[in-house]
Amino acid sequence: MNSLPVLIIDDEADIRELIEITLNRMGLNTDTAADIASAEQKLRDQRYALCLTDMRLPDGNGLDLIDHITTDYPHTPVAMITAHGNMEAAIRALKSGAFDFVSKPIDLKQLREMVSSALKLNHPGAAPDSGAQTDKQAGTPAARLLLGQSPAMQQLKTTIDKVARSQAPVYIHGESGTGKELVARSIHQQSARADGAFIPVNCSAIPGELLESEFFGHLKGSFTGASADKPGLFKAAHGGTLFLDEVADLPIAMQVKLLRAIQEKRIRPVGASQEEAVDVRILSASHKDLAELVDSGEFRQDLFYRINVIRIDVPRLHDRTDDIAEIAEATLHKLARREGRDTPLSLSAAARAALLDYPFPGNVRELENILERACALCDGEQIQPGDLQLPEISATPPAPSPTANPAASPATKPAPGTVSDNLTSTLQDSEREQIERALEKTRWNKTEAAKLLGLSFRQLRYRIKKLNIE
Repeated sequence: MNSLPVLIIDDEADIRELIEITLNRMGLNTDTAADIASAEQKLRDQRYALCLTDMRLPDGNGLDLIDHITTDYPHTPVAMITAHGNMEAAIRALKSGAFDFVSKPIDLKQLREMVSSALKLNHPGAAPDSGAQTDKQAGTPAARLLLGQSPAMQQLKTTIDKVARSQAPVYIHGESGTGKELVARSIHQQSARADGAFIPVNCSAIPGELLESEFFGHLKGSFTGASADKPGLFKAAHGGTLFLDEVADLPIAMQVKLLRAIQEKRIRPVGASQEEAVDVRILSASHKDLAELVDSGEFRQDLFYRINVIRIDVPRLHDRTDDIAEIAEATLHKLARREGRDTPLSLSAAARAALLDYPFPGNVRELENILERACALCDGEQIQPGDLQLPEISATPPAPSPTANPAASPATKPAPGTVSDNLTSTLQDSEREQIERALEKTRWNKTEAAKLLGLSFRQLRYRIKKLNIE
């Protein structure tokens, strides 16, 4: 039995009794209060593992009590009990710092799952103050997944530490390649759902006609090709976290169904007649501006408010150049392990300076790709600027005009030092032909073929992989 009781705050005696009986059967001690004043007094006299409060109380609003608990008792999770269908109140509670919410009439299974998740966050006697938490931040999952000690990254990790304690939906915004999925994984790993599944899904990669089946599952025979039951992504993430990457690319029809699943915490598989309860935390991400898509009618406003309870902005690599050296070193170590090298390659001072001067429009993903290519092209033990093959990028690239003629507009001409897609394709075809000819001539002896082509073995291996030569 948990050493700390759960405080139940509701002015309806039958609701208090129902929750008490349910929690007692879970082996939990309980305490009750019928109004805010009584609850505040009990909080002063006793520590609690969890607080459950109704929205409307005789002497005030449950949101005020949530603010009081999250401010004065930050390590005590608090959940809101709302009227059925009052999603606006539920979202306000989550924004105020509530761990989660449950709607009336209370679904006892959902209540038990919510309480179990909340109690996993509570570690009596071990709650560090904010200063201690910062000192120990290096050991958190966020610190292990997200490299960098710049102020922007420190702020990001602090935010992750906070939102991980909640069940509120989180919307992660950032440019492509900034590490939005790593942020989502960090939130999951630090949350009460860490023991559950983390299910990432790229919404833009699923054909529109398959979205409902992929998300909610289907029954055998529900449509042509449905040869067996399929659980779907929501069921796969039950008890864990569902990460919806590129959520902005969902069609409007699917947005409606997703909204209902998030609000009701229930899904209906394709071909099923009954809905099923699911316990899933929703994290979503996009590089697009959802607010602009709402204004243009491409994204539903109600879904936007539902998934955007908490927003996290992931900084660009260009805005945290202090982290480039650390990320580069970690990437080189990872590449060495993958290649079976005992000692990773290192960056020369000139190569390091070149990386620091480069703007990285593709962010961390581009840095990793550049270093992978450099490792393949480097002949020695130290990467030189030439091995990096950094693209030439204009410092102030002109914005393309939507009405300009693409063939005549200067904004669409290739930048100096680059080539068009057609020419790139032609050069790759020529390179592939020469490599294949050399391989055939040497009976696929890569060492001899490299000598014939005037390349190092590593350079040839990189080009074979890049050109997908079998």
